[in-house]
Amino acid sequence: MELLTEKQRKVFAFIEVRLRAGNPPSQREIARHFGLAQNAVHQLVGYLKQKGYLSDSGGHRGLRLSKEYLNEKRRTEGIPVVGRVAAGEPILAQENIDEYADLKELLGLPADAFLLKVSGESMIDEGIMDGDFVAVRPSKTIENGKIAVVLLDDETTVKRVSVQRDRIALQPANKAAGYKTKYVKRGSKRVQIVGRVIGCIRKI
Repeated sequence: MELLTEKQRKVFAFIEVRLRAGNPPSQREIARHFGLAQNAVHQLVGYLKQKGYLSDSGGHRGLRLSKEYLNEKRRTEGIPVVGRVAAGEPILAQENIDEYADLKELLGLPADAFLLKVSGESMIDEGIMDGDFVAVRPSKTIENGKIAVVLLDDETTVKRVSVQRDRIALQPANKAAGYKTKYVKRGSKRVQIVGRVIGCIRKI
């Protein structure tokens, strides 16, 4: 795809974030965000359409990510989906690849999710093993009793979080190894919620 200028890239990044959040921006909102005249935004959006990054379904908030851009993103960041495998041929030969799958889309993950590699066995009773990857949805808060990624004294850990009256309990899940619950005073700067664990991926 044709490269964007710095200004086009910034405007497109803003539009993409809004679209992925399900809140398409109007050109007036884009103009207000960047402090630009509406005719300048109209021209910038026109370039983004012309270069294949955006399409328009019509209406006040009709901007959409184009199929061309989404396909290119899958091709460069996604996983090859192979339609056939034959003996003696390179499996990833271009003629064998049907499409490129977006890993987040494939796993049903939200756009802002990220993967964290697990180190240790403190959560094996919850099916989270050493070396697994947990899918995390960023959040500064967590529902009581949910499994979260937590920063404790600048160390990343995965634990079930129980919010009590005057303290927070970080509960492990490995009875056999005797891991103990850690307690931190509510409001303490020692602990920070990074996000909720919404899935687990394991290599086989």
